[in-house]
Amino acid sequence: MTTALANKRKSADSLNGPVPSKLAHVVLRSPRFKEMVDWYKFVLAASASYENDGLAFLTYDEEHHRIAVMNMPHLAGRTTGTAGMDHMAFSYDSLADLVAHYRRLKAAGIMPFWAINHGPTTSLYYRDPDENQLEFQVENFETLAESNAFFSSAEFAQNPIGTEYDIEDIGRRLAAGESEADLKRRPSIGPRGLEGIPLR
Repeated sequence: MTTALANKRKSADSLNGPVPSKLAHVVLRSPRFKEMVDWYKFVLAASASYENDGLAFLTYDEEHHRIAVMNMPHLAGRTTGTAGMDHMAFSYDSLADLVAHYRRLKAAGIMPFWAINHGPTTSLYYRDPDENQLEFQVENFETLAESNAFFSSAEFAQNPIGTEYDIEDIGRRLAAGESEADLKRRPSIGPRGLEGIPLR
C-alpha cells in the first residue's frame, strides 16, 4: 500500500464516508457468448432484461441485471494459476432450497466440484462454461451476530476453510425429518489451511 493511500485511509472522511447500498451486478467477458448466456439463464433461473448478439443483461429478482455477459469471441480461455476473482456467491433462504437447486442442476448434468460447510455457510461450488466459479450457499446461523461470533471463534481460527459434506446425504436426512439447524452445524475436523481449496 502506498503512503498516500495509507494516509487517505487514516483520514476521518475516508473512514466515515458513504458505503454502497448493495452489490449490483457482475459483468463477464466471454468467447462462448451463447453458451454462457444460456447457462446463466438456466442455473440462476434468470431472464434477459436486454439481449442482442453482443450483450446480455440477466436478472432473477427486482434488479434490472445481476449478471451481464459480453460477446468477445477473440478472447483466450482462462489459464490455471492466474490472479483474479476466485468466485461469486449467491444465497438461498433455506437448506431445502439449496438441495432443490442442486437436484435441478444435477438433472441437467450440471454438478458441483466442491461441497463444503464453511461454518458460517453451507456451500456448493460450480464452474460455468468459461471456468468462472460460483458458490451457492445457505447461511448457517440465524443472525449476523452469531455468524460474526463464529468468525471470532477458536474453531474458525483453526479451520477457516471448512469441512466437506455429501449433498446427497444431506438431502436424504432432510427428507427424513432432521432439522436444518442440525444439518448445517459444521463438524470439527481439526486444523486446516488454504491448501485445501480447489484451485483452477
